[in-house]
Amino acid sequence: MTITANWSYPTAVKFGAGRIKELADHCKALGMKKPLLVTDRGLAPMAITQNALDILEAGGLGRAIFADVDPNPNDKNLEAGVKAFKDGGHDGVVAFGGGSGLDLGKCVAFMVGQTRPVWDFEDIGDWWTRASVEGIAPIVAVPTTAGTGSEVGRASVITNSASHVKKVIFHPKFLPGVTICDPELTVGMPKVITAGTGMDAFAHCLEAYSSPFYHPMSAGIALEGMRLVKEYLPRAYKDGTDIEARANMMSAAAMGAVAFQKGLGAIHSLSHPVGAIYNTHHGMTNAVVMPPVLRFNRPAIEDKIARAAAYLGIAGGFDGFYDYVLKLREELGVPDKLSVLGVGTDRIDEMAEMAIVDPTAGGNPVELTLDAAKKLFRESI
Repeated sequence: MTITANWSYPTAVKFGAGRIKELADHCKALGMKKPLLVTDRGLAPMAITQNALDILEAGGLGRAIFADVDPNPNDKNLEAGVKAFKDGGHDGVVAFGGGSGLDLGKCVAFMVGQTRPVWDFEDIGDWWTRASVEGIAPIVAVPTTAGTGSEVGRASVITNSASHVKKVIFHPKFLPGVTICDPELTVGMPKVITAGTGMDAFAHCLEAYSSPFYHPMSAGIALEGMRLVKEYLPRAYKDGTDIEARANMMSAAAMGAVAFQKGLGAIHSLSHPVGAIYNTHHGMTNAVVMPPVLRFNRPAIEDKIARAAAYLGIAGGFDGFYDYVLKLREELGVPDKLSVLGVGTDRIDEMAEMAIVDPTAGGNPVELTLDAAKKLFRESI
């Protein structure tokens, strides 16, 4: 079954296998004459990236790439990207890759127009209004994984290299002008990345759905996103060339990011410090801490999760859902404890301090106190 569609929610999304060939046209439509493709080091030499550069070159838009991007992008990567953009006389960004390439690409396009430091635009209150809007460059986003959903998001997560704290940088103009979702680009993802990014999408949907804030549209999107993950992630994991499964996982990833404007929770609050300190894969970290957080939140979400379980065709209410999560993790080779990812117990106090002030902590259905965060870390490690 071929899946093709054009959506404008929350931005223009060009969805379908092979649609990367439209890249140059969409860049031109946004006024770009000399875009800079921003991606991570691992993707830079790969065929899908070189093909994207070929398409830009054939469209008369040059062939420029910046790939000095870490798995958890930081302010040094950002500074180097902004310099590459200005030195090359570029006028737009193609943010290409998984969460790291997308987040850094969006932030480069934003920061080329600013005179203040990036930390002045952290997602706190109305800090985003400090930005100068005139110089923000247009963005075309091209995801190559199905996890973060950053291609439809209005924020980037950037690590402060001095403090090792992940910061959420927000501005409405972070939202790409056009997103190309081409599932063929995800076919080459290794099994471990398919699992990690897929569980990231699931965590976004689960936490958005569980968040106590009022946003019924987001809750509905999160619920269907979870169903797509349940149905298609095991298929994509088993057979990476299953285009129908890859396409539906791409939808689930975008849906998770659309949904989490309703809020995230302790899965992310725990995962962010772990990723910042130990450089673990974000989605895989989410998957490991998911069961302890579900147990912790149970008193506040039991009925909600029972409704979700019914929609997902899982018997047994909350317990059935919890068992399903354990089974899914096992099927995808997710480790049971963070220690397997190299996380030690020596920095629990520090990570707990970081977790309770993480911007996602406020969306958790049960208050995340310092003691609770320490206990959750001990259970997870």
